[in-house]
Amino acid sequence: MIYERKILKHIENYMDTSDVIVIHGARQVGKTTLMTSLMDRLTGSGEPPNNVVYFDLEDFDLLALCNSGQDAVVEHLKGIGCDFRKIIYLFIDEIQYLENPSSFLKLFHDRYKGKVKLVVSGSSSFAIKSKFKESLVGRTIDFELFGLDFEELLVFKEKRFDMSARPSEKIEKELRRLYVEYILYGGYPRIVLEESVKRKETFLKQILSTYIKKDIRDFLNIRDTGKFSNFLRMLAGQSSGLCNSNELSNTLKMSRKTIDEHLFLLENTYVIRRLYPFHRNIRSELSKMPKIFIEDTGIMNLLINGTFSTTVTGKLFETSIYSCLRKNINIETLYYWRTNKGQEIDFIVTEGKRLIPIEVKSKFVHSGMSGLRYFLNAYPASKGLCVTLDHGIKWDNEQVKIVYPWRLLPYISE
Repeated sequence: MIYERKILKHIENYMDTSDVIVIHGARQVGKTTLMTSLMDRLTGSGEPPNNVVYFDLEDFDLLALCNSGQDAVVEHLKGIGCDFRKIIYLFIDEIQYLENPSSFLKLFHDRYKGKVKLVVSGSSSFAIKSKFKESLVGRTIDFELFGLDFEELLVFKEKRFDMSARPSEKIEKELRRLYVEYILYGGYPRIVLEESVKRKETFLKQILSTYIKKDIRDFLNIRDTGKFSNFLRMLAGQSSGLCNSNELSNTLKMSRKTIDEHLFLLENTYVIRRLYPFHRNIRSELSKMPKIFIEDTGIMNLLINGTFSTTVTGKLFETSIYSCLRKNINIETLYYWRTNKGQEIDFIVTEGKRLIPIEVKSKFVHSGMSGLRYFLNAYPASKGLCVTLDHGIKWDNEQVKIVYPWRLLPYISE
């Protein structure tokens, strides 16, 4: 069964334009399945099946065909029975394998606009972006596909809850159990659908190994994958903490230049993300050092422990909230906040003039709300949220609302 992803409807809004649709994402997050869903929607809405075509560029023959140029591809489409009196929808998976994807897509768009609609995907953001040039400006619409967020996990597990209603204690208990599972094993679709914890671990280790062996060694030309793996494990242990390149350099005996290059590569292949500080007053608020997050908590759990730990640490919980926000809001509106006096807020969401400070507490402690109160005094127009897994917390006031993770997004959008 194919489960619908949230992003599907957003992409469908551009299927009737001449733009090339580009889907970026890590390996195994569901890009091929998403393409299949789009293809099924097209044929289901009456498009001729022969006019909906899929290429996987891991097939050497199809790769060679595309490297021969757009005209050769069009001749192939005619040869397999495509009717050029109507629109042809050509889906190309793993576009980064092309020798010159930028030129291919530009010429295809310019010569066959209105005749062939291109939808392409790539598993490595870095590999795609390094080959894409400014010649594609104005010709593409880009989408990022991530692992499942918690709402999508519920869909994949065929759980139906009315999030707008006040849940019973039984439902809250079930949601908490599912969220803990989400934290421990992450959001890769295959991992979510797999019932066996042992097989979850095996499959996720394979995803991680494939990333290191293919994206890192082959695409990014890093030969010492052992040292790179140690670097990655160290980052996992620091997820939700400050990213100090000098400290990493000294600890790992690697140059600062190499550390910065590795961080750039990891960020552009959807493994980590650096989150930068929000500030209005540079003198009183620290403004340079970013926090670092592993994009998937299952990967983080494996990297830190070598196997799936069943303990939800504060770092894992905060990283899961980052993941939820990352997948549902514009990353350019997400920050953290810290002053040189020690006050800190885990996340700041900025929407126009609105500021929403968010504290993350795996265990709720009233005395731990001083950072929120300090921020709300400095920015009186804000409202504050505290996200916790603690059961039965009733405390809140006019400025601060205590919410469970599965209720976070509705409160942000209010």
